[in-house]
Amino acid sequence: MDAYEGVNHVPPQPPKSFRVTLELHRSAKRLDVVLLNALRNQKENLNLFNITRTTFKQLFLDGRIVIKGQRAKVSSSVAKGITYVDILGY
Repeated sequence: MDAYEGVNHVPPQPPKSFRVTLELHRSAKRLDVVLLNALRNQKENLNLFNITRTTFKQLFLDGRIVIKGQRAKVSSSVAKGITYVDILGY
């Protein structure tokens, strides 16, 4: 049995980033919809709480939204369970 099997492994958070933990009870078709909703429901980072849709989209285009160190796409699907999303520069 692998050491991480059955254990929720939390990837390291990049420096100067804001982490959003998405916990979904079923998969979602688009990351942008789920992530923007999560940002609107958090109070820890008011810059991201009040982010405009244009600025939010630009974060994806600039590669500043990452999952497990990989650039996320607006249209990426999100699996059921816990997903850690890091927004670089916040």
